[in-house]
Amino acid sequence: MTTPSVDRILETLGGAIARDGGRIVVRDEARLPGLMDNLIREAVFGGADSKAAARWVIWETAQALGVRPASIHAFYKAVGRGEVPGRFTVPAMNLRMMAYDSARAVFRAARRIGAGAMIFEIARSEIVYTDQSPAEYASATLAAAIREEYRGPVFIQGDHFQISSKKYASGPEAEVKAIRGLILEAMAAGFFNIDIDTSTLVDLSQPTLEAQQRLNYELCADFTNFIRSRQPAGVTISVGGEIGEVGRKNSTPEDLDAFMHGYNAGLAGGEGISKISIQTGTSHGGVVLPDGSLAQVAIDFDVLKALSEKARRSYGMGGAVQHGASTLPESAFHKFVDAGTCEVHLATAFQSLIIEHEAVPKALRHEMHEWLNANAADERKPTDTDAQFFYKARKNAVGPFKKQFWTLPAEARAAIGASLEKTFSFLFGQLGIGGTADAVRRIAAQPELHHPLPAGGVKSVKGEDVGELAD
Repeated sequence: MTTPSVDRILETLGGAIARDGGRIVVRDEARLPGLMDNLIREAVFGGADSKAAARWVIWETAQALGVRPASIHAFYKAVGRGEVPGRFTVPAMNLRMMAYDSARAVFRAARRIGAGAMIFEIARSEIVYTDQSPAEYASATLAAAIREEYRGPVFIQGDHFQISSKKYASGPEAEVKAIRGLILEAMAAGFFNIDIDTSTLVDLSQPTLEAQQRLNYELCADFTNFIRSRQPAGVTISVGGEIGEVGRKNSTPEDLDAFMHGYNAGLAGGEGISKISIQTGTSHGGVVLPDGSLAQVAIDFDVLKALSEKARRSYGMGGAVQHGASTLPESAFHKFVDAGTCEVHLATAFQSLIIEHEAVPKALRHEMHEWLNANAADERKPTDTDAQFFYKARKNAVGPFKKQFWTLPAEARAAIGASLEKTFSFLFGQLGIGGTADAVRRIAAQPELHHPLPAGGVKSVKGEDVGELAD
């Protein structure tokens, strides 16, 4: 097969890697980190054919180097059995902005302390408003790992692959089909961890817990069966379920029992979920006050501890998952470890750090605000101050202003990267993931999986409004 776009890109890499049929051969590993910056920009901002070719080169280079997308399923099951030393909570990070520079900061912080138990994720809603397809997000993550000379399994996750309750009510078949299509796209891109969120269909008006959870567990089991029937050879996708929609009533052990009994009955004989997301008092993005500051959130850590213990003891999972945590005070993060939390999701604080960073030109922020005034005015409540409106709505500007942030001057990107690295280092220390790299490499299988040479260009991200926020 002739692959002019692939061969053209390989020429720009000066012989550091070469193509041997449908495989990549690394000839000069030491030169590769310095070549990633231009390669990932081609994968993100090039023409359709160039994007496809650059993403193929990144994937295959990562395979050759042993930097491979992996499932955290076996690792979490081992955690649930008490077979992984130490006490820690795995951070799952939604990198909405400057994904490549942000992931580089993650890998630098991780390498310094020997961490391997961390997840890179993006939600169904974020894929649209950040203008990042699963293939682009995976490419940015893998390119960042190569750039920072990280080796080992890389956990990439579909966060909140969420049923829209509004869309489901008007057309359930179409909404289920949309989630299935997203699952297939994500798995093909290397997302071997998928959080199914059908908790939007929990009906608290029903008289029994089983009836409240019925649609939730039936659809979660159906999606799990779908994933198991299509997952790549040698990979057991890590699937997560959710029993309480974030921002609503706190979850209980009885909710978990009602969900799991119905869920397990609906499985087609394969592996079930490896973790369960619950509600403990947070909300996505935090609650912003009129002056732009965030209200203090009281997480019920006793709920987290009780449900994590029950998930491990009764159902063989890694434990419970906390969403919407990045805007918590710094003093709260070590408590997740104390409560035995399996995984904590972090997003909004990283977005805020980047947008508000002193290295970002004030003119760029002003342009974003003007864009929001013109394009997101319908999200502004009559009581909102400017600070409240811009904080809540600015996620909508992430996609339209993606290139401006990716192409900031090198000095600005370096300053932002340093601040992100400091933040990740703090979080990783609080969450106790230092020294987990050895256990991750020992337990988490990372089979060598190859993609076919690209036969055409990539497609643009499909726009859809699911009406929900990510963490």
